[in-house]
Amino acid sequence: MKVFTTSFTLQSEERTEVSDITKRVRDVIQQFPISTGIVLINTLHTTCALFINEFQAALIEDLKKLIERLVPERDGYRHDDPRYSDCERGNGHSHLRAALLGRNVAVGIANGELVLGRFQSIIFAELDGPRRREIAVQVVGE
Repeated sequence: MKVFTTSFTLQSEERTEVSDITKRVRDVIQQFPISTGIVLINTLHTTCALFINEFQAALIEDLKKLIERLVPERDGYRHDDPRYSDCERGNGHSHLRAALLGRNVAVGIANGELVLGRFQSIIFAELDGPRRREIAVQVVGE
């Protein structure tokens, strides 16, 4: 079994921004001599998320509205209160949203290609932007 590790960076422009990173991940795994295995994609930050879903404009807008309803930006979070936290960004909502969405995904590799359904994409969600983010990619297989 072989293991390869690398990373790439993303730069967001918006406070909340959702992007399809499937091509970036596909390009990364093509660098390594793995035909069968698994790729683990992991964000190295606590206020952004990774998940798999359909990358379709209406669905992305629905997702943004859903997380805004579930975790409003200003809702008295202790993380935002200097009596309880040393965080100066006021981004408690971003941490909570990321916890709901998740920070890593694992995708199979078969015949050197990502094993994804027809409408599935690897999606990155910036929840505290604009920021520069590092995404770690580890490929394991033969």
